[in-house]
Amino acid sequence: MVKTTTIFVLLGALLGIVAASYIVPPALSWYTEPGGLPHGADVQSLVQVPAVIKYATQKLMFGQLVGAAIGAVAGMILGIVFVRRGRSPRPATP
Repeated sequence: MVKTTTIFVLLGALLGIVAASYIVPPALSWYTEPGGLPHGADVQSLVQVPAVIKYATQKLMFGQLVGAAIGAVAGMILGIVFVRRGRSPRPATP
């Protein structure tokens, strides 16, 4: 019972991390994209590359942490439901 639920929790967390790895980068690029520029116009700015890399990496890792937590909770719920359905009722003892 506990083993099955733990497997579901771990698989859910892993799937959450994988999903976040695909979802967070496009969302991050959309969120940081400058708006209101005409098409073809270049943004002229000076950036500190290490700071940008640190920011992007922190946001990706936080997104993966959130995805793992959501996946673990969903896996726990599925594991509990799966274990409860798999139980056979015990015969009543006289």
